[in-house]
Amino acid sequence: MSLRKKTYEVVVVGGGHSGVEAALISNFLGASVAIVTMDKNAIARMSCNPAIGGLAKGQMVREIDVLGGVMAETADLSGLQFKTLNKSKGRAVWSPRAQVDKRLYEKNVYNKLSLSSVSIIQEEAVSVNIKHNRVKSVFLRSGEEIKCSTLIITAGTFLSGIIHIGERKILAGRMGEQRSEGITESLVSYGFFSGRLKTGTPPRLDRSSIDWKKTSVSTGDRNPTPFSYATKTFNPPNHPCHIIYSNSQTHDIIKNNLHLSPMFLGDIGGKGPRYCPSIEDKIDRFKERDSHLLHLEPEWKNSDQIYLNGFSTSLPEQAQQEALRSIPALRNTSILRPGYAIEYDFFPPSQVKSTLETKEVSGLFFAGQMNGTSGYEEAAAQGLVCGINAVKTTRGEDPLILSRDSSYIGVMIDDLITKDTLEPYRMFTSRAEYRLILRFSNTFERLLKQTKQHSLLPDKKLATLEKALELKTEARKELNKSIAHIDILKGFKINQKTPAVKILKRPEVSIFDLPLKTTIKKTTLVDWLKKDLLYDLESDIKYEGYIKRHHKEIQRAIKNENQKIPQKTVFSTIPGLSKEAMEKLQHIKPENLGQASRISGVSPADISSLSIHLSK
Repeated sequence: MSLRKKTYEVVVVGGGHSGVEAALISNFLGASVAIVTMDKNAIARMSCNPAIGGLAKGQMVREIDVLGGVMAETADLSGLQFKTLNKSKGRAVWSPRAQVDKRLYEKNVYNKLSLSSVSIIQEEAVSVNIKHNRVKSVFLRSGEEIKCSTLIITAGTFLSGIIHIGERKILAGRMGEQRSEGITESLVSYGFFSGRLKTGTPPRLDRSSIDWKKTSVSTGDRNPTPFSYATKTFNPPNHPCHIIYSNSQTHDIIKNNLHLSPMFLGDIGGKGPRYCPSIEDKIDRFKERDSHLLHLEPEWKNSDQIYLNGFSTSLPEQAQQEALRSIPALRNTSILRPGYAIEYDFFPPSQVKSTLETKEVSGLFFAGQMNGTSGYEEAAAQGLVCGINAVKTTRGEDPLILSRDSSYIGVMIDDLITKDTLEPYRMFTSRAEYRLILRFSNTFERLLKQTKQHSLLPDKKLATLEKALELKTEARKELNKSIAHIDILKGFKINQKTPAVKILKRPEVSIFDLPLKTTIKKTTLVDWLKKDLLYDLESDIKYEGYIKRHHKEIQRAIKNENQKIPQKTVFSTIPGLSKEAMEKLQHIKPENLGQASRISGVSPADISSLSIHLSK
């Protein structure tokens, strides 16, 4: 950390997962950086679930790693259990997840900040100074002005946050932490429009009050794969989690108390996450279900506090206790902290560009829950993109823009800026139309070109990725050569020389079955990366036909992505556009024809009319 100054190239407001990624990558790229946070001891706090990764999120964590972020490496250092989800399905949707020690994770991130030259300013940012459509500075609660070339706001749930527990309301950004006031009003005064969203968290239980004999054990993988390419030796712990289920009695208790839930009372105006509903919402929406799966997860090593995953709630504490005690393993459970809902301000993301810089104010960036997303990984990815592009803006260099076919991060940003989310956005593999080429195992290959172009990695880590790509290319050439016949291979006779590639396309054959001394097997790369490369090469070969089809679709789509739309286009003057298309296009102001085609309410006929207009 460096001493506090009055002027910085990049100022980051907020010290969550988004903020730390933004600050650290900006600093790595050589900018002078300050991070403004109300509590430096809460930096990178995992305020909800004690886990990193998951469906599609695991792919994003590795993308963050290749693009210079710290989440992957920190998760590897802080993990309690590692597991690849969806292993029973195709490799396109294999997704790694780690149960992590929350305290250790925060400590490891803070250590990285301490070793950098980022200034940490423990203050509250209350207003933004904008002149001639360009950000100039940010004002603190103390009255101090911090001047900046670029400003990244990553305020999380803190903007006008209100916690709901039954009819009880607490003005806070997180339980026990002061909320932020002033930023929303400041931005609205400059013409930005805001909204309200809601998220929630489950109760934390006293470990000693749980009857563990009445739970089922859930362990991680025996030989897991790390998130980060920088991780060498990887022998992580495998601490167990436990599984329990709600029952009809639990559901009856919750139904009888729904009238006390702020969601059903109408006290909460913000919409909650569709794919992470509260237990009240689950029981109300899925009345046919007589039980719901719940996970008991430790929050840190030897934790006395247990996170009840799947039981997010804003019911009164007494109702929470009664419902929990209807579950056999929780008959005598004690709540250390009740579950709650939190409502907060956000800024609909149609107001930002694909760089995450705001469309109307140069040098101002939004990331994380400011843009309507939910989740550590989504926030970290946006913070990273903001940090990179903030530095690019100050230097007048080309920005980092990630396409839908390059990464899940690219899918997320494109979804945000074209669909203007009205509920918390969460990433899933189903959101990516090209998920077969967005595998966890080929992240280095997808993003290496842009990583090199923007100088996002230290030389040693970059060399590892370049070596991996070189070895994969050489191994593919080797597999294309003919090999001597194999007498018996998985019950099939092969009596002639057959290319290994052809053999490998058989569904029952694995690349590990082939008696090849491939380049990858001989290399000095760490064992987990060798295995990853072989799996990835096998995926390329087995799904080759589908992958080629994807690439043809991508080439067709690129034509639309390359047809730019001037920012000052007046869509109401374009002949042939429907009224709905005119309104949607004027509101969102897409940057190119590809983005325009993905806006709800804009038809192929509208795109044709717009294309003709742009060609004139």
